[in-house]
Amino acid sequence: MAAPTTQESKTTLTLSPEKMASIGEVFQGDSLSATSTKLRSTLQSLENVRLDIAVTGGAGSGRSTFVNSLRGLGDEDLGSAQTALGGTTSVPTPYPHPQYPNVILWELPDVGAASLQAEQYLEKVLSSRYDLFILLSAERFSPGHARLARALQAREKPFYLVRSKVDVDVAASRQRRPSTFSEEGVLMDIRENCRSYLQAEGVTKPKVFLLSTFALDRFDFQLLSEVIVRDLESSKRHAFLLALPNVSAAMLDKKAGSMLQHIWLVATVACTNNPLPVPGVPEVACDLGLLVRALSGYRRGLGLEASSLQRLAQRTGGSLQALHSRVCGPLCEASSPQVIDFLGRACGSTAATFAQELASLPVLGVLASCSFSFATVYQMLRAYLDKATAEAKKTLSQALPTGQ
Repeated sequence: MAAPTTQESKTTLTLSPEKMASIGEVFQGDSLSATSTKLRSTLQSLENVRLDIAVTGGAGSGRSTFVNSLRGLGDEDLGSAQTALGGTTSVPTPYPHPQYPNVILWELPDVGAASLQAEQYLEKVLSSRYDLFILLSAERFSPGHARLARALQAREKPFYLVRSKVDVDVAASRQRRPSTFSEEGVLMDIRENCRSYLQAEGVTKPKVFLLSTFALDRFDFQLLSEVIVRDLESSKRHAFLLALPNVSAAMLDKKAGSMLQHIWLVATVACTNNPLPVPGVPEVACDLGLLVRALSGYRRGLGLEASSLQRLAQRTGGSLQALHSRVCGPLCEASSPQVIDFLGRACGSTAATFAQELASLPVLGVLASCSFSFATVYQMLRAYLDKATAEAKKTLSQALPTGQ
């Protein structure tokens, strides 16, 4: 069996005292079997949580393109929202995320549609099904935006006001005033003008974000994502993070951080629900199929699965085969031999020490029968996630060679 490499040893850290305590709270009062069943249900709920995001705005605000961009699609990709000039939707239209179908982007009717009276519009779109609203405007926000924002505030619904196409404003200002141009100054003026108008229209402390729907790696998209993550409840927060397009190294780190928070849950369920000895690693008994699914989920969220690599190859004009082998290597696969290899590498002195820590804590004594398997699986998942995150950043650097 191969010993852990120096790099792997660096990435296989034990659980913090705080995490140990939180796991202990989970196991208090129930048998291992009963707690394991509860945790499996928790894991399934986490994987299947539904998130409904409503997107609306005025004509030409880029609603369809924004819906497509959030789903990691181009306007010509299969399943993308229609973006034809002059096109509009008269009813809320759902667009499930292609990789996370329980995350649904809803394109709502134009906030200024002449065919809809103000009260009719509010009745049509203010459904309890939506978890949050994103209101887009390509230029000035309109009375329709302000009316909807006030209604959302009255209902205590989270909403975010997005000034789209600011790249057009920045380019125009650069062309008109080349000697005195300041991108920061242009953005500051746009943001302040938007806030002033909305406040004058009765919107309290409006959250305004500046974006380019064609280039989410620029301007305020990172900030918008962070604010939405902060506002969502924990299970929906995880779903939102995983479904976000990978536009920066910081975004990848946030996704990895959210996945890391749940590694203990995956490891516990894998080692306590019908575990079987792992071929080639007899010291470890776990649900190998669950581990394969977990690793596949890491790659999907970080953009290392085949469909994401295919889109990257199309955008960069590269070869999918070359990208697959050069950037990802074995991390693009989730076959059992590779999982077993990672388990074998994690099955070392660090895992043994970790297992002893678990067994020595009274509140975690219920894990004593599987402490070594749990420690090994936890260490393996952690090391794999670290490696996958590093590979995802290499992939991103190819797509965005100029940086973040």
